[in-house]
Amino acid sequence: MKMNLATTTNGAVFLPHQVAKSIPFSSNKLPEILNRFSLKEKSTEAEIIKELEECEEPAMEGEARYCTTSLESLIDFSTSKLGRNVNVLANEVKTGSQEYEFGVGMEKLADKSVVCYKMNYPYVVFYCHTFTKTRTYMIPLVGADGSKAKAMSSCHSDRSAWHPKHVAFKVLNVKPGTVPVCHFVHNNAMVWIPK
Repeated sequence: MKMNLATTTNGAVFLPHQVAKSIPFSSNKLPEILNRFSLKEKSTEAEIIKELEECEEPAMEGEARYCTTSLESLIDFSTSKLGRNVNVLANEVKTGSQEYEFGVGMEKLADKSVVCYKMNYPYVVFYCHTFTKTRTYMIPLVGADGSKAKAMSSCHSDRSAWHPKHVAFKVLNVKPGTVPVCHFVHNNAMVWIPK
């Protein structure tokens, strides 16, 4: 199996909480945001800013989601869903493409998690979400070059609320709610689990 676990490297940094709160973060404030970052409306960078619309989409049934704009809001959202006693995990995989085989010792880590994906934004923003009926696993991998790696995986046992045309159903050739759907977590993500 060939895997490409790329990371985003736009150089964005966390802003202090008070600073992040002072910057508009809403698609209806797009002109103000573009002005704040001195971006032209039709530029590539302006298109990236429009990613915040993803943060405004309604959550699916059984899902909670939130886009965090500071380290404090990242911690607050994750601990509000899991409690204060948590571990934060990420993939332990070299960036790039390589052939991998599954190693021995897959480990179920949790029945509850918050997964946060780093978005491509001028400052650090994480799109975080949690689903009911989701398990998190650590999958050992062995690269073609002999290197060892570990990749996080989420397995959703109830996907009946997903849109029937979701890419996962097309790839797996199944219908919503019939089988669990598992996927690897991106390298630009972190997974929060209860201790």
